[in-house]
Amino acid sequence: MIRYKGVNHLALATKDMPATIRFWRDLLGLRLVGGLGKPGYRHYFFELGPHDYIAFFEWPGVEPIEEKDHGVPAKGPYVFDHVSLGVEKQGHLWEIKDRLEAADFWASEVIDHGFIHSLYAFDPNGVAIEFSWDVPGNDLRVRPVMADRLPCPEALEGPEPRPGMWPPVSSPSTAEDKVVYPGEGGAIRDDGRNAWVGGGAEGESES
Repeated sequence: MIRYKGVNHLALATKDMPATIRFWRDLLGLRLVGGLGKPGYRHYFFELGPHDYIAFFEWPGVEPIEEKDHGVPAKGPYVFDHVSLGVEKQGHLWEIKDRLEAADFWASEVIDHGFIHSLYAFDPNGVAIEFSWDVPGNDLRVRPVMADRLPCPEALEGPEPRPGMWPPVSSPSTAEDKVVYPGEGGAIRDDGRNAWVGGGAEGESES
């Protein structure tokens, strides 16, 4: 059975990478650990945890989205509502709130959601962010709960994946099929491209 480690990275978009770095690295404290780029394009990664990153593409023509309160229903085409970042200590929620308000960013009050306590804010790109602290003894991964007053029939089947819902694999990939093709990120393995150790990235990533 496939086992997932978490969200490897969430890829978002900005037209202002400097402002994005100032917010995510310098205000929130996430390390900037990877960067790819060429004229008109950047792709930067911020370390969120042992297995997770928040990543941003910089596209010169993109505009910040209009702020929409977290979880408020929307109409029409829609994919992404907000990202929730877990914090280790409850006190970190107020530390983040203080930092945000000192930097003139809006921050909500801390809200009790039963299994988590949450703080809400927006980044300079209009990305809706939630900061969440796990309430001890209420880990849904240990004790799943379905508290929907009118759950759909599929939800009532329980938390575990159900076999037989989809066609089985009839033609698995062969050894010859398992080819990994080169992508933009190959530059990460080239020490000569690492600007932090005197590499040769000068001028290549200007947008």
